[in-house]
Order: sequence, then structure tokens, then C-alpha cells
Amino acid sequence: MRLHQLRITAFGPFAAPQEVDFDALSGAGIFLLHGPTGAGKTSILDAVCYALYGAVPGARQAPGTTLRSDHAEPGTPTEVTLEFTAGGRRLEITRRPEQDRPKKRGTGTTRDKAQSLLREYDGRQWTGLSRSHQEIGEEVEQLLGMSREQFCQVVLLPQGEFARFLRADENARGRLLGRLFDTRRFAAVETLLAERRRAAEAQVRAGDEKVLGTAQRIAQAAGDCADLRARPLPALHPGDPGLAEAVRAWAAVARCSARERLAVAEYALAAVEGRHAAARRAAEDARELDRLQRRHAETARRAALLEQAAPERQRVRDLLDRADRAARVAPALDLREAAAAACRAAAAAEAAARAELPASLAGAGAEQLAAVEQRLREDLGALGAARRAEQRCAETARERAVLEREARAAEEQLRESAEWLDRWEETRTALAARVDAAQQAATLAEQLAGRLEPARLHLNAARRRDALDEEARRTEAGLLTAREEAAAARERWLELKEARLRGIAAELAGALVAGEPCTVCGSAEHPAPARPAPGHVDRAAEDAAHTRHEQAEEHRAALERERAAVLQARAEAAAAAGDATTAELLALTRDLGSRHAAAQAAAAGLHTAREQLDRADREHTARAADRLEAERRAAARASRREALDREHAALEAELTLVRGDAPTVAARAGLLEDRVRMVTSAAAALRRSEAAAARLKEADGQAADAAFKAGFDTVAEAAAAVLPDHERTALRHRLDAWQAEEATLADRCAESDTAAAAALPPADPAGAEAEAERAAARLRTAASAYDAARVRCAELDRLSRQADLELRALGPLREAYERVARLAGLTAGTSADNERRMRLEAYVLAARLEQVAAAASVRLLRMSGGRYTLVHSDAKASGRGRSGLGLHVVDAWTGRERDTATLSGGETFFASLALALGLADVVTDEAGGVRLDTLFIDEGFGSLDDQALDEVLDVLDSLRERDRSVGIVSHVADLRTRVQAQLEVVKQRGGSVVRHHTAGLTD
Repeated sequence: MRLHQLRITAFGPFAAPQEVDFDALSGAGIFLLHGPTGAGKTSILDAVCYALYGAVPGARQAPGTTLRSDHAEPGTPTEVTLEFTAGGRRLEITRRPEQDRPKKRGTGTTRDKAQSLLREYDGRQWTGLSRSHQEIGEEVEQLLGMSREQFCQVVLLPQGEFARFLRADENARGRLLGRLFDTRRFAAVETLLAERRRAAEAQVRAGDEKVLGTAQRIAQAAGDCADLRARPLPALHPGDPGLAEAVRAWAAVARCSARERLAVAEYALAAVEGRHAAARRAAEDARELDRLQRRHAETARRAALLEQAAPERQRVRDLLDRADRAARVAPALDLREAAAAACRAAAAAEAAARAELPASLAGAGAEQLAAVEQRLREDLGALGAARRAEQRCAETARERAVLEREARAAEEQLRESAEWLDRWEETRTALAARVDAAQQAATLAEQLAGRLEPARLHLNAARRRDALDEEARRTEAGLLTAREEAAAARERWLELKEARLRGIAAELAGALVAGEPCTVCGSAEHPAPARPAPGHVDRAAEDAAHTRHEQAEEHRAALERERAAVLQARAEAAAAAGDATTAELLALTRDLGSRHAAAQAAAAGLHTAREQLDRADREHTARAADRLEAERRAAARASRREALDREHAALEAELTLVRGDAPTVAARAGLLEDRVRMVTSAAAALRRSEAAAARLKEADGQAADAAFKAGFDTVAEAAAAVLPDHERTALRHRLDAWQAEEATLADRCAESDTAAAAALPPADPAGAEAEAERAAARLRTAASAYDAARVRCAELDRLSRQADLELRALGPLREAYERVARLAGLTAGTSADNERRMRLEAYVLAARLEQVAAAASVRLLRMSGGRYTLVHSDAKASGRGRSGLGLHVVDAWTGRERDTATLSGGETFFASLALALGLADVVTDEAGGVRLDTLFIDEGFGSLDDQALDEVLDVLDSLRERDRSVGIVSHVADLRTRVQAQLEVVKQRGGSVVRHHTAGLTD
């Protein structure tokens, strides 16, 4: 990867746009980046990292930090653009972070999202590839072959961190190497094995717990047994050895004890069953004798009670006979009561209706009230014509209001039309002027269009001419290089051919075979064949050189043809462009374009101006006609209003006579309707009262006749004898119950077994039942013991089979656990088989560290004058520490190996710089051999003396052998005289600026 140009705006300490030309700085191989503290040297490296990966290194990307310059104007956006070459492709990345900007309308700010743009140069033009942050990040990582962390360690080379790496312990060293070489997959293997070990251990423990749970259930099922008390369940825990054998043996003892207890319980149950059957038969006989004796005593008691109830039975018979006769009178009594209630209600209604009548009609009869009602209805019918007159009066009032509103609206419209017509001449003159101006602009636009197209053609030709000039220079340089390569290839081929001819005797001697004639002299004897000299050239080497020579010649001829085509195209473009420069043609084209656009914009309103003038003419005609029509309608409205005023006055006079004291005709009609309702209600109530009195008199006669026929002297006596149906039904049920009891007692007195039982001594059923219960309890106890023993045996058999299955299933799990545990312990460095206690990731990193130490030692030997060499150590760490990532330095002057912490400040810088460069080479190879043509070294040169500084610069200068350029970030003043190419960062009040110094030239 090679950096070409960096452009930064409003980034970090840089407010104004700044440009860094890495191509100019990299020409010398080594360039210096210097400036005062806080000027922004590190911000340039941050900008490179941000352009590539969208983030800056380290803590400068912490939450709350911002990349925007505090010196920048609010309207200037923060932007970083980097142009670089990677993987043979020339790319450009432009990034803008998320930032605030002033609103386009109003006050305040708005938040712009982060933006990214990736472009590629194909030799002729830039082509956009992507605007996606994710796609650009993936493309950069694929091209460079390293992540942001690796880039910051390999390309930016932070010296302070490598000095800490040099002195760090093995854990810290392992974390950095793990980030650079991405050994997460090996750590993942360790984690995976540890997880599998824990999972297998959990499965084994779960299986043991399951087996122990089954054993506990066996103990619970076995219960209290002398054999088991003498030999209890062993106190085992999950994972204990011998658990399976102990559980199997203890379960066998439990099963044997349970079977012995089952046989004993079976014999005991058979004996208790016989005694229980005899006790149940004795209890049944005692209960039967007690029942018969109590039945006999109950019969005697009920017969005595029946004899005592004889008077009550007679009274109930008499009461029920009177109630049956009164039931025949009840319908007449109900009819009389209903007639009396209706008569009382009609009288109350009549009194209420008469209370509403005026005093003059309080004692009026039905005929008088009917006459009054007829007169009131006639008056009510006469109000129909008055209602229509009242409605017409309201209509005339509404029409008058509508005419008033129309008159006001017409006056407003007439005033607006008059004002518009007064402005008509002024409006028409302005619209006609707009039409004339648009017509002139259209004519000018046509003239400018005729001049604009030739100007554009000349401009395109000039641009093509300039591009072809650059292409001609490029092809000239390429042709010169191709000619030199072709000449060198031809010389190389001729040299090899001459060398082959000089050693042709040895080549011919190589084809000699003993006993066969020589192709040169014909002799069959070869006493002293020639031997190939050192560096002998054979025919294959000569043919290969000749092939390369022909290829170089073909390449040179192709470039000459290409250059001729470019020169011809350039001549054609120059002829088409004329003598004017591109800038002059561009200025002319832009001027014509802007004038043509302005003329077109002005001419675009011609059609609109004409339409507006036509619309104004039509509107003038319409408004003049509307004004005449409005004057005619105003006269008609005045005539109509006078007629309505006369009609309204006549109707008001007529209604005043009809309404009387009422405010309206409707109110007068309501008053008459209320009077009609009162008179009508009073007449109806009087008629209902007279009819109810007649029905009451008739009901009294019917009730007296019915009471006499039923045997009662008066109606009141018959009413007193009436009983409700439920009381009569209850009395009949009492008589029926006495009769049924009398029949039942007669049947019981005829029973012979009851009388015989009464002659025997009293029975004792409670004693017999208690004895039977005791026998049943003994039977239940024996049966329970037998069932428990039987269930215990079955449960112990089932649990024993379950435990055996669980132990068989646990065997493969235990073997798998032991195998995984050995592997996990070996990769984690905790196993006794791992003598150096190295983890798998540390083992891989140790190999990488050994490569880094070897690569670093090559440069450290030169920088230290052949004294120091870095070596990797995998010695076992003391205490509980891990081993495998040790780093020592070998002192050639003493021949001893010592700790890197014993190095001085300058020596530490030697070692850390060599380590950084070696790590860069190894990480580059690890990342797929991506070529890194630009490196930066950040600080650390202040601890070196002049000789050491020269040696370090020689080592850095040797990097150019791999066509690299190295940027040194330092405050050391001596470097400004030793390094010619310089980039100075100048700190100013309004923001920092950059200045280039190359071979004594400054910009």
C-alpha cells in the first residue's frame, strides 16, 4: 500500500483545507513530520486511519470525543480525503463524520449523518464504487489484509507501545500479539474444549446425582429394616469412584429383606381374616334383635299418641266442612269486592276531574259539560286561517332579510368591479410590456444558442488535447523505460550467448557416452572431457534470455504504436480546439451558458405573459357586463321589498285581533285545547262513576242469595268461613295422615316376630359392633402390611432396574468426560502432561514471537553495531505463571542472555524500533503478503546520540530496498538537517497549517 495525497478540512486542529502530498515526500525514501507540541502531527496520522477505517486509533475514538475542528466556520463541513494505491488499484476514499451544521432555513443547527465515498481511477477517469460504510470497510480490509488495530501497529508504529511491549509480562505481550495475529480461533478451541469438559462433567455429575437420587428412593421404598439398619446406604457423592458397585450391592440387600417381610405379612393376613368373619356374623345378629325390639316399643308409643289426638281430629273435620260450603259463596264475594273497588276509584277520578274545572262548571252535569266542549271546539277550528296568516307573516320577514343580504353583497361586488375597471388601463399596459420583454429574450436565447454549441465543441477538444498531452508524456516515459528494458534484455541475451559459447566444450562433453564416437572428432575414447566452469550457462538459460529479449522488443513496439496513436489524436484535438487555452474556452463557455440560461429563463415566461393578457381582456369584458346586470337586479330588489312591507303590515293587523291576550296564534290554540281536554275528562269521569255505582248494587244482591243457599245466615258469616286453598289442603293432609297412621299400627300389631323379640332380654348391638370393628381394624392392619410389603418388593425391583439402566448409560459419558478433560487440560496448560504449562494460543503466539524476534534481530544488529540480538524464550515461568512468550536480549560483548528491562533508554529505542519493524514484516506476511510502501514511526529519537542516530537512519534508509518510504514523527532538531524531505505542522491561533519542505524548497 502506498499513500499519494491526503486532503483534510475542519479536522482536529486544522480549520482551513490542508493537503499533504505523500508522493513528493516519499521521493527521498525518508521524510520528517515535525512541529510544536499540540500542532497536530498525530492528527495527520489520525486522518489517514480515519479515511481508511472510519475511526481513529486508540483513546482518541473514545465516546464524547469529536473529530471536528473547534476553529472551523459553522458552515464548513469536516471532511477527509485519502488517495492511495493498494493491490495494483488506485483508490480514493472521502469520509465525513456525523456533525452539526446550520439550518438552511431559520436559525439553529441540524444533524447530518456520516457519509463515505469510494472511487477508483482506471487511467482515464474516476469511477464511484460505493457509498456504504460497511462495503467500503470490507473492501479496505480485503485490499490491505489487516484490521484497524493491525494497521495502527504495523503502519503507524507507535514506539511507546512497543517499548512497553518489550518490557511487558507474558500476559500483556500475549494480548497484543493476539490482536495482531488474530489467534482468536485457537483461544476459541481452548474455550470450546473447556466448555465441552464442563458440559461432560455436568453430564457425569447429573448422571451420578440421578443414580444417587434413585438410591435414595430405594432407601425410602425399603423403609425401616433390621438388615438395612445394620448395613445402611454408603455416604457417596457425585463423581466418587466405586459409586456404581456400592449402589448395586446395597439394592440387592434391600430386595432380599423386602421379600422376607412379604412372606411373613401373607401368613398373618390369613389368620386375621377368619376371626374377622366370625365377629361380623355376631354383630349382624345383635343388630337384628335390637331392631325388632325397638319396632315393638315404637308401635306402642304411636298408638297412645293416636288415641290422644281424637278431639283434634273432630275439630278439623268440622272446620273443613264449613270451609267447603263457604267455597261455593266465594265467587259472589269476589265479584262484590271488585265492584266496590271500581266504584271507589271512579268516585276519586270524578272528584279530581271536577277540581280542574272553573268554578262556574264545578256542579255541572254531563249534558252541560258536553255543550261547553262543543262550543270550545268550534272556537279552536276558527284558528286555522290565523295560523296560515301567521306563517305568511314570518315568510315575508325572512324574504326581507334575504333581500337585505343580497343588496349588501351586490353593493360590495359592484364596488370591487368599479375599482378593478378603474385600474384596467394600467394593468393592460404592464402585461403588454411583459409580453414584449419575453419576446426579446426569446430572440436573444436563439442567438446565444448558435454560439454556445461551437464553444462547447472547442472546449471538449481542448480538454481532450490536454488529456492527450498528459497521455503523451506518460507513453513517452513508458516508451523510454521499455527501450531501456529491451536494450538490457538484448545485452543480457548476448552475454549469456557468449558465455555459453565459451563453455560449449563442457556442454558437448556432457553428451559423451563411453564407447560411442564423439560428434566433433569421431573418437570412441574420451580421455579428458571438459568440465563445466563455475556459472556455466546452458541452452535453457540462453533460450530464456532470448525469449525475454523478444518480449521486451514486442512491448517496446506496442508502446511506440500507442504513442503514435496518442500523438495523432492529440494533433486532431489541437486542430479542433484552435489556439485558445482550455481556461479561456472554459470561461467563454461558462459566460455563454449563463447568458443563454438567463435568456431562456426570461423567454420561458412568454406564453404565460400572453395568457395573462388574454385572461385580463376577458375579465374586463365580464366585469363590465356584471356591473350592468348588478344595477338591474338592485332595482328589482327595491320593488320587491316595498311589496313585502305592505303585505307584512296587513297580516300583523289581522293577527293582533285573532291572538287576543296570547303572544301567538299557536299559544291561543294551546289554551283552547287545554280547556277542551279538561271538560272532556270531567264528562268521562262522571259517566264512569255512575256506571260503577250501578254494578256495585247488583253485586250486593248476588252475594246475599249465594250465602243463603250455602246455609249461612248472612254474607259476613259466609265470608268469615272462607279459608285459603293451602289451608284447606293442609287440613285434608292432617286427616289423611291420621287415617294412614291408624292403618299402619294395625298392621304392626299383627306381626309375630316383633312380639317374640319383645319377650327376649334387651340386645347389645354396640358391644357386638365394637368387637367387629376391632376385628376389622386388625384385618386392615394385616392387609396394609401385606400390601405395603408387596408394593415395596415391586417398587424395589423397578428402582433396581432403573438404577442399573442409569449406571449402564453413565459409562460412555464418563469415558467421554475423561477424554475431553485430558484434552482441555492439555490446551489450557493445566495438565501434568504439559510440562511448560503453555496454553494452545500461547503456543501459536510463541511461534509468531519467534519469527518477530528473528526479523527484529536483523535490524537490531545493525543499529547496535552487532552487539544485541533479540531471542524468544519458552522457559517455564515461575510460580503459577504461564510460559511461552518470554523475550530476552543477547549481548554479544558478554555472550550472556539478559532481560530486556536492563537496556538503557537509547538501547530500548533500538530494540523497540527493530521489534516494531520486524513485527510489521511478520504481520504483513501473515496478512497475505500485502505490500506496505508507506510507514510512520512516532517519536523516540530524542534518546539517541549522533552515532546511534546515524545507524538508525541507515537501517531506515535500507527499507528503500523494498521500495518503502518511512515517515518519522519527531521533535529532534538534528533530524531536520539529516532528513531533506519534511512536512512541518505550524500551530496558529486560527488553526494549524502544513508546509512541505523538499530538498530546500518550501510551499
